[in-house]
Amino acid sequence: MGRLENKVAIITGSASGMGEITARVFAREGAKVVITDVQQTAIENLVTDLQNQYGDVALGIVHNIAEQDSWENVTKEVIDRFGKIDILVNNAAIGGADWKYEDASLSEWQKVMKVNADGAFLGICAVVPYMKQNDISAIININTLGVHVAGEGIAGLSYSASKGAVDALTRAMASRLGKYNIRVNSVSPGPILTPMAKQYSSEEKLAEIASFNPLGRMGDPLDVAHTTLFLASDEVKFITGAEILVDGGFKIHKPL
Repeated sequence: MGRLENKVAIITGSASGMGEITARVFAREGAKVVITDVQQTAIENLVTDLQNQYGDVALGIVHNIAEQDSWENVTKEVIDRFGKIDILVNNAAIGGADWKYEDASLSEWQKVMKVNADGAFLGICAVVPYMKQNDISAIININTLGVHVAGEGIAGLSYSASKGAVDALTRAMASRLGKYNIRVNSVSPGPILTPMAKQYSSEEKLAEIASFNPLGRMGDPLDVAHTTLFLASDEVKFITGAEILVDGGFKIHKPL
């Protein structure tokens, strides 16, 4: 029996990258997984693959996390299909350019904040009415080491700031939702070799970042997926408002 048997999990931004790996791990552990993303073809391909492996376990929905109407559509489809929502993984996010503050772009700042911070807030607000009906539920926000380590090249300014908002939101929501037995935690990846990391950093920069890590390498998306699984499972019913760094010790070793 899987660790998420009979659970229904919404995982945003899960058609590719770290979210896809998390969706695969959750399905393997018995969950019904809801794949939401903006990439329709990638959604369809992943849903088909999961259905072929595990049976009728996956639902795919094109989803803009920054829009409230889109969240309402997602929750309606999930309830119509599976009847409940046990887990939300706020994984979807966009990066931001690592510009110097003198060159800051308000339009980019607002775009990144709207997707990353507003998206997490809207997601929590959308699922809580359904989670209140459960005995226990879990919300996991995928955050970033960039909230703690502000070195140039680690993360774009707008990205780090948006995830700082998610960090505070995690604790605030954990405090307010505990009375409903809804746990809210976060996972903060460090140097993980993801498509986003490759998009926003050169190979040279990634190698440099890895060299500052005590383990001397980049992390794997599976490292994040398994940590997310841990927080989503009922094995940790007394953990809420917590952050787990998945950074190979980067924060304590040698920040840039």
